[in-house]
This record gives sequence, C-alpha cells and structure tokens, in this order.
Amino acid sequence: MTVLPDDGLALAAEFPDATHEQWQHLVAGVLRKSGKEVSGDTAEDALSTALEDGLGTRPLYTARDSVPAPGLPGFAPFVRGGRAEGNTVGGWDVRQRHTAVGDGTVLTDLENGVTSLWLVLGEGSGIPVASLGRVLDGVYLDLAPVVLDAGAEVELAAQELLGLYKEKGVAADAARGNLGADPLGYEARTGRSYDFGPVSGLARRCAGTYPGLRALTVDSLPYHEAGGSAGQELGASLATGVAYLRALTDAGLSVEQACAQLEFRYAATADQFLTIAKLRAARRLWARVTEVCGAPRAGAQMQHAVTSPVMMTRRDPWVNMLRTTVATLAAGVGGADAVTVLPFDQELGLPDAFARRIARNTSTILIEESHLSRVIDPAGGSWYVERLTDELAHVGWDFFRDIERAGGQATALRSGMVGERLAETWAVRKAKLAKRRESVTGVSEFPHLAEKPVVREPAPELPSGGLPRVRRDEAYEALRARSDAHLAATGARPRVHLAALGPASAHTARLTFAANLFQAGGIEPVTEGTFEDSGATEVCLCSSDALYAEQAEATARELRAAGATQVFLAGRPGQYEGVDTYVFAGCDAVAVLSTTLDRMGVS
Repeated sequence: MTVLPDDGLALAAEFPDATHEQWQHLVAGVLRKSGKEVSGDTAEDALSTALEDGLGTRPLYTARDSVPAPGLPGFAPFVRGGRAEGNTVGGWDVRQRHTAVGDGTVLTDLENGVTSLWLVLGEGSGIPVASLGRVLDGVYLDLAPVVLDAGAEVELAAQELLGLYKEKGVAADAARGNLGADPLGYEARTGRSYDFGPVSGLARRCAGTYPGLRALTVDSLPYHEAGGSAGQELGASLATGVAYLRALTDAGLSVEQACAQLEFRYAATADQFLTIAKLRAARRLWARVTEVCGAPRAGAQMQHAVTSPVMMTRRDPWVNMLRTTVATLAAGVGGADAVTVLPFDQELGLPDAFARRIARNTSTILIEESHLSRVIDPAGGSWYVERLTDELAHVGWDFFRDIERAGGQATALRSGMVGERLAETWAVRKAKLAKRRESVTGVSEFPHLAEKPVVREPAPELPSGGLPRVRRDEAYEALRARSDAHLAATGARPRVHLAALGPASAHTARLTFAANLFQAGGIEPVTEGTFEDSGATEVCLCSSDALYAEQAEATARELRAAGATQVFLAGRPGQYEGVDTYVFAGCDAVAVLSTTLDRMGVS
C-alpha cells in the first residue's frame, strides 16, 4: 500500500467519499432542470454516446469498469505493445506512401524525416515494376526499409527488389521491409484473385534467407474503406491472418515462422480513442490466435497504421491536416509500429511537395516535440480505454467467428457475406452523415462556397471491382458538384433568401444554422436586402418560436405574393400555413438539399 506523505494539505480528509450513486443523483437533477425526465439510474444513459458495433461511451468510468489485466508491454497478450520498449527508441517508423515518383521525391522524403518507403506498384495503378530500380536509385537499402504494394504483380515486384539488394551488395540480414503479398486484400479490392503458391515460395525464401524481410501484408483498409466498423475491420483482418497462417503452415513453415511473415495494416481515424482501442484490441486478438495455434510467444503483431482515407474530404481539404494529426496521435498512443500520414490533398490527385512535407512532419512533431513516444502505452490504465479495448476485442472476435463459420475469409468474400455486413454498417452511418448527426467540418458544417479550389495533377486510378470505396463527404460532394456545374453554366450559384424575423437575438442562431445547411448543398444564402432583390425564388424564415407564432404565416403570405415558390422555416415542424418545408437539427439535410436543387433546375 502506498503511504502518502503528511504535507499538511489533506484538504478532503474530513469529508466522506462521494459515491457513484450520489453522482448519478446530482446529474439527474441537472438534466431535469434542462427538461429531461430521468432518474438517478438512467442519468448516465442520457449522457452516453452511441458508437458503431453496438458499443457506447459513458460519461464516467471508474474502477468498477476494470477489465482482465492487459499484461505488460512486450508480453502476451501484447495489449500494451508488441515490444517491451514500445516506441521509446526513436519513435515509430515514419512510412511515406508513393504511387508516382518524380525525380528526387523519395530521397527528399528520406532526408527529411521519413524512415521507410511504401511503394504502390503496377501498370495503370502505380509505379511500373520495371521502374523500381530508378525509384530507389541513391537509396541506402540497408538503412531504409521498403514495403511493396504490387497487387497481382507481387512476385515480379519481389524479384525486382531482391535483385536490387543483390546488385547493391545489401547483406541478406540487413534487408528490411515487406514484399506486400496480400491475395485476399487484392481480391477484396478488385474481385479478382491470384495464386497463393508463389506467395508461399516468397515466404519460405524470406524465412530462410532474409530474416528482416516479411512476405505478406494483412491489409484491413479495403474493409474500412467499404464502410466497415472498427470491429468489422478487426474481424476481417483476423480472418485474413488465420487464412494466411493455414496456407503458410501447409507450405511447410512452422507457426512461428508463418507469424513472422505477417504485418497487419489498420486505419487510424480522427476518433482517437476508438483508434487507440482498436490497435490494442488487434494485438490482443492476434495473441489469442497464436496461443490457440500453440505459439504464444509469436503473437506480437507487427502493426502499420494509415490515416483513414474515408475521413478525408475534397472540399476545404486543409481541415484534413487536423484530422490526420489526431489520427496520427491516436496511432502512436495505440502502439503502432509504423505510421503513414496521407497528405491532406490525397483525394484531389497527386500530393504536392508542401502536402508531403506536412504529412511527414506530423509524425516528426508528435515524436520530437510532443515527445509522444517517450511513454510506453500512454493510454494504459485509463478505465475508459481499457474498457473500450475489451469491448472492441469481443466485437471483433464475434465477427471473426462469423467469417469462420461462413467458411473462412475467401469464402465469405466470394459469397458476398462480408460485403453485405459492411454495407449494412455503412447504411447506418450514411444516414447519420445525411442528418449531420456526424458532422464533417468544411463540408456538412461550416462550408465555404467561395473557397478557392485546390487543384492537383491526376493520380493513378485506384484498383476497383471488389468492395466499394466510400467517403464521408460523398453525398455532399455530389451536391456541391451540381452547384459548381450550375455556376459554370449560368455564372451564378442557386440561391435561397434567408428572411430574418425580429431582432438579432431572436434570429441569429437559426439564421446561422440555415446558412450552414444550404451552403452544404452548394446553395448560396442571401441575407441582405429584400426577397425581391435577392435573385432567389425560394426563402427560409429564421427566428424564434415565439415570433414564428406571431409572424410566420403572415410573412409567408407576403413572400408568396412577392413570387416565392417555396417557403422553408428553420425550426421544428409546426402547423404554419404557407410553410412548405421545415429544416432543423436532425433533419435529412441531404434529402432536403437534393430535392431543393432538383426543384431549382440544378442538374
């Protein structure tokens, strides 16, 4: 027992300890004052936040939320990290992604903080395999690990890289990186498969000759980018990893050797605690697999975290820098061994030099200035994080078992089972995005119609044909694209007049709300002057409920007489004569905006 020093400042010593029940009672009292009828037992439920996978975040976590011991860093079940020292020796591996390479791009990255290279290869979708030698010209391959991503051309790309090691005199035990074979990930992306036989040969060659080189990647990004939840991403990656273990052991590798050939890739999102918990849960789940396979000491999962493409936006892309910063922080705290920060202009084409510099500096600042890597498992011991890790691990394990019952990852993919489950999850989230229950800054909230477009050179086409790729901004992006086309054709955007009733104190809140909502669909709100002067044919009333009761119907009649074809009211639906549509927090903004553009003749 720890004995605290007697410093004469025992300020609470004379007061009894507060109980959880007392806290609940006080919270219920505050909620009742705000109009919510709750009891002490339901107060926490009223303040809880629902997450995907049926999980939720409560407002308070205490020692009552303790979970099974997560172990120590570097020891099974590896919840607290796959290595005893964590990332305290030099920080995590800063891995930059390249899909096309100009002169000096790779060397510039390596000279300015990047510690490994992720090269996307293949005709039509990345760097030509035959160009690998030119891309890596001047790179010290015994110092800079190389990770390949060549799809079905993995065998050719691997032979090219291994040939470069020999040509440059790199000792076999000095080669580091990953050959990037991922047959199931490729099938999830494209709907096409390739033979696993050569992959097994590459794995045997790496195990026997190149101890620092891995042959396979278990990429969960296809499932994340198809709209899957964190739990589904975990389950799919686990099922893929088990499929590869089976194939490699059938090819003659031991379980320990097979595990050493795998690297797992996960998405890091701006939901920092969910990302932290996901990476910790992933290590725990893989440790369980290796334990069942009889090799518990081989369960230290090698993790590569990539900032989520799903969260990246094309409008106001500068906000992506904030999203990737939070995601990178979460990946580092979660214990990822390598982190790739996607440049903020990733969705617009080929990133420019500035975007690439910001991407690599994000990790550098967190490691060197925020000292994030100086603490092993910074989130460990948090009742919230430990509980979320435990709950997420159970959800991921359940999805993994569903896939195994369906015949394994390959069968579940080909039968459509995985795609259907992911689509169900995305449909729920898509509805939240449409209603702005999940906001997207710069897109569904605080859009800026007059922003100057960010233009980039076209990037290589992404592989397609398998699971879909979704984006949080996709519905609003489609609306904004319609507005842009209308602007280009007519010289003006579609407009709506916002009619403010009463003093600023009565209308400002709803005026701001309505302006944000209409701009999210590319509709320009006009707040100055009269309706007749606005150039709009539709109008939205903005004020308080009290003034609506007094003035809404009369104002609607006046606006109709002035030529208004559609009258909106910013507020909860009521029975105001002359009002056609109500817009309010929680309404289906996408449906309202799409219908409005249709009515305005914006194709």
